[in-house]
Amino acid sequence: MNSQTAVPPPMDGRDPSNLRGDKITGDRYYSPEFAQKEWDHLWTKIWHIAGRTADIPEPGDFLVHNFMQESVIAVRQDDGSVRAFYNSCGHRGMRMVSESSSVDTFHCPYHGWKWGKDGTLVDAQDADVDFKRGNPCGKLKLGELRCDIWGGFVWYTMDDDGQSLEEYLEPMVALYRGYPMDTAVRVAWYRIELNANWKFVTDNFSESYHTRTAHPQVPPWIDQDVDSARHEMWPKGHGRTVQPMRPSLSDRPAGGGNAMFEAELRKWDIDPGKYETYEEFALQGWKDLKAAKQKLWAEKGYRHYEKMNDEEITDSPHTVIFPNVTISFLPDNLVFFRSEPHASDPEKCYFDLWCMAFPVEGQTEVESIMAGPKPLREVMECEHREFDGGRGIPELAGQIVYQDMELAENMQAGMHSRGYKDAYLSDQETRIRFFHEVLNDWLNDSQP
Repeated sequence: MNSQTAVPPPMDGRDPSNLRGDKITGDRYYSPEFAQKEWDHLWTKIWHIAGRTADIPEPGDFLVHNFMQESVIAVRQDDGSVRAFYNSCGHRGMRMVSESSSVDTFHCPYHGWKWGKDGTLVDAQDADVDFKRGNPCGKLKLGELRCDIWGGFVWYTMDDDGQSLEEYLEPMVALYRGYPMDTAVRVAWYRIELNANWKFVTDNFSESYHTRTAHPQVPPWIDQDVDSARHEMWPKGHGRTVQPMRPSLSDRPAGGGNAMFEAELRKWDIDPGKYETYEEFALQGWKDLKAAKQKLWAEKGYRHYEKMNDEEITDSPHTVIFPNVTISFLPDNLVFFRSEPHASDPEKCYFDLWCMAFPVEGQTEVESIMAGPKPLREVMECEHREFDGGRGIPELAGQIVYQDMELAENMQAGMHSRGYKDAYLSDQETRIRFFHEVLNDWLNDSQP
């Protein structure tokens, strides 16, 4: 992929004049008919993430991604490439594998047909004596999907004729070329069933207007003041909120001081006591932190900073990739969020949380941001949970993502109210309506 392509200027994500004004009605969150339109016109056309390249390092290693009624296998080939196939035996459609693993051949458990890593049938019972059309081995192939790699993720699409992955992601490939995403270590991995429509997750991550109310732990380390952030969006539906990772001047810690930012400054050999006012501590300290990180990153073992710019090493570009993936690009972490619809109930979804950290020399434990302190080692098994009002994931209680899931379930209930007709949005929530307008374009086959 060409990461050197120039990044097109974004639209202002706080300017409602960029919107048509499409209503965000409640039925799109619970209507089976609307969910069917999403399957027909969105999910079978977009690019999906099957998993991470780190999960399939060797030939024969494969990922299984189940999406609604569909299942896809992405398998590492002998030449190092990755190919994707429908998880459906070419004999009578049997689903062949249920979880990611490693194989020489895919062995159908029903009649024993064996398929090679390249999707070609290599063995079938009675192949030479019982097929009047001739031996099917070497002729039949599994249904193949287009597959590509970006950001350390394996992507696939069910659309044989749609955009390339780079076209679909524009301008994400160029925008995040400085992050060595494929070197990040996944230290926490959850898949959580929520009683909410999948769109609530994208809605939630398309604005920071809610953070002052819902996430009181944020202001000490991210400046969430209304005029501190940039809100950006691009025609294909992707967008981001870029916030400085410095103390908020509006929401100051009770009693004064700020232990979190003070510790960050000391880590980079900056004396937090040298600043005379809180404003100087927050604003000049943040600028001094940029300079110190650029000067000392190699010495302190932060090798992932090598190609990152001043903003990237001190700020938080919280990024939504249309329609259902969000990545927080933090200086030392990547936090991956994804919502996927339930196969039959539009009032349920699956919420994926992958906490990833960039390795730092000498570091054995990391703060995963959304899941708390974790050992710096690759987690290879997913924790499958039901949210159950928070009871299903007690270890995440008090974390930002836990608070977001609580909001989602209550919002879902509110969509049924006769009193709700449309959202009345602040300017900084412009990207929410933009997301729904781009979604409407896909459902009408007029996507950008």
